[in-house]
Amino acid sequence: MKVRNEKIIHILDILSKFLQGKEEALRLSLITFFSKGHLLIEDLPGLGKTTLAVGISKITGLSFGRIQATSDLLPTDITGVSVYNKQTEKFEFHPGPIFNNVVLVDEINRATPKTQSALLEAMGEKQVTVDGETYKLPKPFFVIATQNPVEQYGTFPLPESQMDRFMMKISIGYPSREAEREIIKGGSKREELYGLQPEMDKSEVEKIQDEIEQVYLSDKIIDYVLDIAQITRKSKYFSAGLSIRGTLTIVRTAKTNAYFKGRDFVIPEDIKELLPYTVPHRVILHETYENSNGKELVLSVLKEIPVPA
Repeated sequence: MKVRNEKIIHILDILSKFLQGKEEALRLSLITFFSKGHLLIEDLPGLGKTTLAVGISKITGLSFGRIQATSDLLPTDITGVSVYNKQTEKFEFHPGPIFNNVVLVDEINRATPKTQSALLEAMGEKQVTVDGETYKLPKPFFVIATQNPVEQYGTFPLPESQMDRFMMKISIGYPSREAEREIIKGGSKREELYGLQPEMDKSEVEKIQDEIEQVYLSDKIIDYVLDIAQITRKSKYFSAGLSIRGTLTIVRTAKTNAYFKGRDFVIPEDIKELLPYTVPHRVILHETYENSNGKELVLSVLKEIPVPA
């Protein structure tokens, strides 16, 4: 298989102009997108989360929807609602913002658990059910959810079942001093962002996603992934380790990482460099260690696993 990663590099270069100093967060987001997963961004407001979501939708020529989570947000505000039409004497379904290719759910932990659960079927099954009718979501389908790690008043922490739906959990972070200097000098580029011309279309996105699935995975790499899963399931530090969805996530993102780097086969480094973003939010710390830094604890345990030659 010939790896066509030149287009990936090209769109990374273009979007980096709008997300200065946040190139790694952009790369991780695109890895998640092309791996057919969903992304959770835990960060402070005003660091470029909306810019990231809009940029991905514009550069790929896909539709964009935004949901601002609040305590009074209803499930039907996300999925849509059936409305009675007097002329036809039938109920007609009016789709909600979830019926877009790229959906930004801002401050997801401000929504109630009932509303959060409305996202579960959509993210996991790529469909929603309203009034007994099931509606397929568009393809590709990519959810970017955000939450503020500092402000806890009036929030509802995501349950473990919801956290596991996210392929990666990242933070964008502050830009470097020099990058922020350039941002200040250049001013807002939001209008330019919304006028961005697509560099690919839906069919090309799906073709790249299909090519990524064909990236070769050796038996040694599979055993390495299984070793990672086993150590999280057996370690005294965790009451719950990686699920099967977690091991599949490691594999899918590793294939995409390899593809981005111009290879049609996975090497251990493709897995290792993504572990900080694919694993920690999926495991549950044992109550004895619940006050520990979960991410550091997970990564320290994973370092014990021999890397295949």
